[in-house]
Amino acid sequence: MTMKFNNKALSDRNLKRVLRIGNIAAKLFNTKGYLQTTMDDITTAARFSKGGIYHYFSSKDEILFFVLDRYMNLVLQDLENDLEEIEPARKKIQYIISRHIRLYTENPAEAKTLLNEKYCLPRKYRRKIDRKEREYFQIVRNVLIIFFAGKQKLPGSQITVITFLLFGACNWIFSWYDPKGAVNSEALSEIIWKIFLNGVDGF
Repeated sequence: MTMKFNNKALSDRNLKRVLRIGNIAAKLFNTKGYLQTTMDDITTAARFSKGGIYHYFSSKDEILFFVLDRYMNLVLQDLENDLEEIEPARKKIQYIISRHIRLYTENPAEAKTLLNEKYCLPRKYRRKIDRKEREYFQIVRNVLIIFFAGKQKLPGSQITVITFLLFGACNWIFSWYDPKGAVNSEALSEIIWKIFLNGVDGF
């Protein structure tokens, strides 16, 4: 995909506009669904003219890609460097869970759009998001390999399953969790970490 802009080349004012378009579009994709959301809906909600929207994005697909690509960049940003500074492996797992939940609560519309609407992207665009998701998955799986190396060595297939289970626990919160409720994101992260850790300790 060739965007009409380069993030690094944008002025602060234009970057704010692009981020505003993306965030409002993500909220619409969540409330109406991507397929049901029109460019007119986005221009109205963002209070942009059609020309203003099309100055930055040539299509709704491009906006969806921007939303998902930016979110995955946030997910991957500095993650491996951060993990290198954390020991032991159990603390790495705790950090991954806490960070994942924090990013979700700070960017709920974008996170939900990734989970629910990625399949709407044209294939060549979706592949770029898939690659970043696989990179994230592999980083987490490698941490679990290190964790289990200090315990009972498990087959790679079982570690893959455990990695999927961890992501399932973290991602499924979108269907029920209210960040403004009685349990804040830090407490939720702690609950998930303790349940996960106590569960894998049985292996």
